[in-house]
Amino acid sequence: MKITTCISSIDETTGGPARSITGLVSLLALANKVENINLLTLESSNPLYRSFDNKKINLKFFKSSFLDYSKTLNIELQKKDADLYHGHGIWNLPIHQMAKNARKKNKPYLISIRGMLEPWSLKQSKLKKKLAMLMYQHRDLKLASCLHATGQMEVESIRNLGYKNPIANIPNGININEYPQKEYQRKREKTILFLSRIHPKKGIEILIEAWQLLDESIIENWKVKIAGNGDQAYINILKQEIASKKLDNKIDIIGSKFGTEKLEIYHNADLFVLPTYSENFGIVVAEALSCGIPVITTTGTPWKDLEDYKAGSWIDIGVDSLRATLEEYLQKDSSELEEMGKNGRRLVEDKYSIESVGKQFLELYGWILNKTEKPDFVV
Repeated sequence: MKITTCISSIDETTGGPARSITGLVSLLALANKVENINLLTLESSNPLYRSFDNKKINLKFFKSSFLDYSKTLNIELQKKDADLYHGHGIWNLPIHQMAKNARKKNKPYLISIRGMLEPWSLKQSKLKKKLAMLMYQHRDLKLASCLHATGQMEVESIRNLGYKNPIANIPNGININEYPQKEYQRKREKTILFLSRIHPKKGIEILIEAWQLLDESIIENWKVKIAGNGDQAYINILKQEIASKKLDNKIDIIGSKFGTEKLEIYHNADLFVLPTYSENFGIVVAEALSCGIPVITTTGTPWKDLEDYKAGSWIDIGVDSLRATLEEYLQKDSSELEEMGKNGRRLVEDKYSIESVGKQFLELYGWILNKTEKPDFVV
């Protein structure tokens, strides 16, 4: 099986998709039935990988021009042959170039939507997305052999837009060996961690406002750390809001963290909070759970499993629900938080390891190529 995978960027600043895709490609290359994988992406300053040890993986970077169109990527797509093409994300020209070339070669292609058809997302840059739909995006989606969603909520969003293609419901996976479970310690000062892209979509203002409403006696021994990269103007607005509410001594924006620094702040955290408006998956939730941290996130994510596994809370979006949930969690005993954290680790081992996800993708690719029966996760 020869696979060509395309994504606009694998830069470390781009968040979850770059991490999940490079992890998936690494795992797929270990399968005997995979002959080679071409991972094609645009040049960036700090890619997660510049090459892979496994010689089955051919990673290539391409220069781009206006609107990220890449002439050299187009030449590569025309030159290289593959049995199946897999594009990650929409609204960007590299994935359109991949889909168009696959159709020219009469080869099947799959598009991972990556949350970009969620109602919240569609409301952002509305005019640009309408134009993209008219020019190329609708056709690329409609003619795909299969679409990929990371949760039932995303499946429903795609169906609500009228797409009739088969949809594979496969979560993102993580390499749990890269996110080992923390060592639990009894400590007086505790930390709430937010780690994600710093963007209005992520609900950071909700966290700040909810924190301000908590009684001083409850938050006395807790601090909030906000980690991530984003638009500096927006970060400055958040800092001003924190200062205006006189929360400087309790809420700290600490910037981007990668590698060992990132693992260290996970392990130092006692509770992870992602109060997002919309998330097709939220790989940081899986990372936090793998590290053994209980998680609070919203129904804007597909993380209902948190409650099924008693690993955290899946709450309504908004200040009131977050304030009430924080009030409950900040008064929990350390042993109770530890138990929830261990439950979270078990959840990731059971359902979200990269090994489990890789097996599903191999099954999906086989079905698309008419070599296996339709998998249960395809609807």
